[in-house]
Formats: sequence, C-alpha cells, structure tokens
Amino acid sequence: MTTVEMLRSHPVTDGVDRELLARTVDALHACAQACTTCADACLNEEMVAELRTCIRTDLDCADVCTAAAHVASRLTEGATAVLRAQLEACVAACRACGDECAQHAEMHEHCRVCAEACRTCEQACTELLTALG
Repeated sequence: MTTVEMLRSHPVTDGVDRELLARTVDALHACAQACTTCADACLNEEMVAELRTCIRTDLDCADVCTAAAHVASRLTEGATAVLRAQLEACVAACRACGDECAQHAEMHEHCRVCAEACRTCEQACTELLTALG
C-alpha cells in the first residue's frame, strides 16, 4: 500500500489534499533517510573533524523530518496548528541542512544527494503549508 492509498483510506475528511499530503510525507521520509545516511557517511570520511557541523545538521534534519512525517500522517481533526509548526520547523531544518551539505557537495557525493533531498523536502513542506492556509 502506498502513502496516498493509506491517507485516502482515512475516515477524517478535513479538506487537505491527500495527494499533496502523501507527496509531503514521502519527501519527509526520503529526506530523513538521506540525512541519516549522509551523517553516517560523513563519520566514515577521513576529514570527519571538518564535517562536524554537517553531521549535526544531518541528524537534526532527520529527526525533524521524521517527527513531521509522523504528525502529517495522523489526520487528527483540528490539529493543523501542530502540523503547521512541524512543517515550519522542517522547512528551517531542511534549509540549514541543504545549505551545509551543499558546501561539501563537490567533494562528497553523499552530501550532494542529501542537499538535493533537503531541497525537495523543503519545497514539499512549503507547498503543504501554503495549501493549509
């Protein structure tokens, strides 16, 4: 079962576009996975000391994205304020992590991939925030 199928099966009808919500949840999960893997890859680089900030922003972003995905997957009626707060935090975390990873992207492929995942997730969260009004 895909994310959109699961969200469509939910009995709450709150007016949130399920396709957009599903794309956002999928982007959140993909970003969390990319950030976790990037942090681990950074820890295995020879120049690990120079990647401390990257590792920290990777781990922060992964945690924020995971929390946002969980909140977005629960369609609790009247809880849009919490979802908005999670999405706003995610936009900030993705921007910070994407910017940090982009600084290392020419040297480390994992940072390039992570920066791309962060940009995609930031955009998805922004689109959902706009749709929520």
